[in-house]
Amino acid sequence: MDVFDLPAVDDLVRAALAEDLGAGDLTTRLTVSPQTPARAEISPKEAVVIAGVPLIAKICAAAGGRVSVTPQVADGTRLEPGTLVATLAGPAQTLLAIERVTLNLLQHLSGIATLTARFVAAVAGCKCRIVDTRKTLPGLRVLQKYAVRAGGGFNHRLRLDDGILIKNNHITAAGGITAAVAAARAGAPHGLKVEVECTTFEEVDEALRAGAEIILLDNMSVAQLAEAVQRIGGRAVTEASGGIALDNVRAIAQTGVDIISVGKLTHSAPAVDLHMTLFLQ
Repeated sequence: MDVFDLPAVDDLVRAALAEDLGAGDLTTRLTVSPQTPARAEISPKEAVVIAGVPLIAKICAAAGGRVSVTPQVADGTRLEPGTLVATLAGPAQTLLAIERVTLNLLQHLSGIATLTARFVAAVAGCKCRIVDTRKTLPGLRVLQKYAVRAGGGFNHRLRLDDGILIKNNHITAAGGITAAVAAARAGAPHGLKVEVECTTFEEVDEALRAGAEIILLDNMSVAQLAEAVQRIGGRAVTEASGGIALDNVRAIAQTGVDIISVGKLTHSAPAVDLHMTLFLQ
């Protein structure tokens, strides 16, 4: 199913409109006639990778204002300032009522796609993938992870039932790495790999002995990551996490890790600057 057809996205759109409109757009109702036709253009004020274009039509439909939406670009497209994202035509009252919700969602998702694209470009030529995390805003996860894909990145787990990732608190609660991995492997669904978070070389060695198939190397320096990759020697997939930034991600990629997970793709991506301009028909 397309992400924009998910019931969760419909729920989000309705909730966002209800949050913003309240009992209705008072300013517009008092100043603009319901019979006034208009068109609108959405475009960026800066260079962006766009994401969320299909949401425009969903928002307009949910607002019930008989608005026609004509997308001008596809998600994942790199746009220069002033490039048309979409044109809208319909009652001016509806166009004004949906403006803020539309821009809020597109600016946020395009911010994620734009930041992701920068990380992907920074590791170009290296074998690793840039992936996201579950550090997402409640209710927005499926769209935020979609935006990561639009920016050229990949998704880690969507939910806790998507994979087995044994982290430090699991290790403590289970009585150690060996015990945790043994229990996970014994009960894991067929084909599901076991990943273990490690912060030291000793933990890496223990995780390998226990049969972990993915090793998450948490908050290690570039030198430590390079040594850990050599130590693992292809016996497990390697993932670097913690302290990842645009100014060090290429050095991390060059250590030979397979995956670099970046929480800030979703929890700290700055919104890009988009605007909607209204014209009378």
